[in-house]
Amino acid sequence: MAGNVAPVLEPPRTRPSNVPAAVPSVPDEPRRKQNGDAHDVPHPVQQPPEPPVQQRVPAPGVVEPAKPQEKPTPSAQEVEKLKKRQSFLTRTLWTFIMIGGFIGLLLMGHAYMILLVMVCQTLVYREVTTLFSLKSSSPESREAESLNEKDPWSKTLNWYFFAVTNYFLYGESIIYYFKHVVFADAQLLPFATNHRIISFTLYTIGFMGFVMSLKKGYLKQQFGLFCWVHMSLLLIVVSSHFIINNILEGLIWLWVPASLVICNDVFAYLCGITLGRTPLIKLSPKKTVEGFVGAFWCTILFGILWGTYFMRFNYMICPVHDLGVNAWSSIQCKPNPAFLWREIRLWKPLATVFSHLLGRTVTTLPYARYQLHLLFMACFASLVAPFGGFFASGFKRAFNIKDFGHSIPGHGGMTDRMDCQFLMGVFTYVYYSSLIREHHVTVGSILQTIVSGLTLEEQLELLADLKRYLSGQGVVVP
Repeated sequence: MAGNVAPVLEPPRTRPSNVPAAVPSVPDEPRRKQNGDAHDVPHPVQQPPEPPVQQRVPAPGVVEPAKPQEKPTPSAQEVEKLKKRQSFLTRTLWTFIMIGGFIGLLLMGHAYMILLVMVCQTLVYREVTTLFSLKSSSPESREAESLNEKDPWSKTLNWYFFAVTNYFLYGESIIYYFKHVVFADAQLLPFATNHRIISFTLYTIGFMGFVMSLKKGYLKQQFGLFCWVHMSLLLIVVSSHFIINNILEGLIWLWVPASLVICNDVFAYLCGITLGRTPLIKLSPKKTVEGFVGAFWCTILFGILWGTYFMRFNYMICPVHDLGVNAWSSIQCKPNPAFLWREIRLWKPLATVFSHLLGRTVTTLPYARYQLHLLFMACFASLVAPFGGFFASGFKRAFNIKDFGHSIPGHGGMTDRMDCQFLMGVFTYVYYSSLIREHHVTVGSILQTIVSGLTLEEQLELLADLKRYLSGQGVVVP
């Protein structure tokens, strides 16, 4: 019995509720990732509470300075608007400076006005000739620029031809307007009688110097510069020569035409910004038909009133015989018939209207022929002279530049202000010399004929005959 002991059956073991179930064996690293170790699990760090912000209480009677406020950054439109305003103020300031300087030189005399024209033409010539070597991406421009750097004769010849042209043109003016001085001076007489051959000799020397300066590899650029210089001399120096002749014929032939161009420019701008809608020309998009037409009528009215006022001053209308005179000098001359007042009989119905308006009988209307000439000059200043500005605009577009230079703040270069004046000055000289100037014999012209056309023996014979004639007229001749 003892050997046959029945096995004792143990009841199945139950897992206590607080003992976790067995987990299948897994590698250490995955198990750590599943269960997580204490040192791998980050515990949230508790930040210490921020201390309350204590507001600073100012002491009684003490006023703390206000904190500076940050300035807002201006937008692109505001910056552009500010630039335009600054440009407008600078342009306006220098406009008044130029007008004031022009009036001051006008009062100081003819010599100062001639000096002003010479300075202006020099600045314009420099600005225009500088454009030939302007930097650009074209190979021809780079070669022209390198030519100026390697060949100093190119710039020297530019100014040499400029000086020779001025010597010839202004010498002609001096000989014509001051015959009584030039041909009566023994030292100036050789230069006066041989002026043209001297001028041609000087030009020939410059031409030979240009040919000798030609370099292989730069021939195209050198001949281009030669043509450029001669065109500049024609358009700038010759035009300035005519303007100076206008001064010597009487300051009114410079003052009034120049004023007409300025007036037309101002009213074209004002009418354009107020009424402008239709573009006038593609070269100048800001020019409008409304501004062009409005400036025309304003210039007509301004020209007649402006010219009529200044035609009463001998200082303005008398040709110059002495470069030392000024606005305070006593000047007497026989006025040109264009400045003399006349009367025209009115048409009877028109006379009735004027009589009714003025309250008195009006049968005639005073006028001067110069007023008719003013009408034509105002038309030219309004309709034709602006095309000088359009020409300059096209020139600047060809070189992709905004202004010709920076001689005048707010206005660009001198060329930007003189483009219309050159064309107006040439027209005034041609118009005056063709339709207004009196062609009569003067003492200077007779003296020029005697000195240049008679031998010394013939001059002595003429002097003896003139003495006998004056003695017969009862004039005591020493």
